Amino acid sequence: MDLPPRDGGNPGAADERDISAPVRPRHAHTSDGVRQSDPSPPLVPVTSAATARAYVLAVVRSHWDTAPVRPAELAVTDLLLVTSELVSNAIRHGGGLAGFEAVPTREGVRLVVRDRSPDIPSVAFGTGELPDRQDRGGFGWPLIIKLARDIVIEPRVDGKTVSVFVPLG
Repeated sequence: MDLPPRDGGNPGAADERDISAPVRPRHAHTSDGVRQSDPSPPLVPVTSAATARAYVLAVVRSHWDTAPVRPAELAVTDLLLVTSELVSNAIRHGGGLAGFEAVPTREGVRLVVRDRSPDIPSVAFGTGELPDRQDRGGFGWPLIIKLARDIVIEPRVDGKTVSVFVPLG
């Protein structure tokens, strides 16, 4: 299957701002767009779930566009969903997004999200079972647990780092 369209379209993201602006593939930067090893700012800094998805999609394209075997569309969709959930959690529950990385590997993409809260979500180490239908919300971590692996949460003095690996094969 082919990668999603290059126009930045993302079904189900109509409530977020347009992400069709060009995004230069970058592998690590802070939420203000500064990368320590690359002084030039990204075309679109990662400040929301929408810009994080656009960035991850650009990283996937730059890594796999010329590869003989491309990731399946469903795998890329799973990666974008995990990206959205992690970044949304950092913004809503983690005191704000402090940094974001998307590192392609041979088998998939490692996502690293830094936020400003030292609180470790207890549901991050759950079974991945979805909450009761009566509950409002609470679907993010179960989805992350089901779609990603190698979940690591490391406290920092100024918050925490959440790292997950999403396979694309």
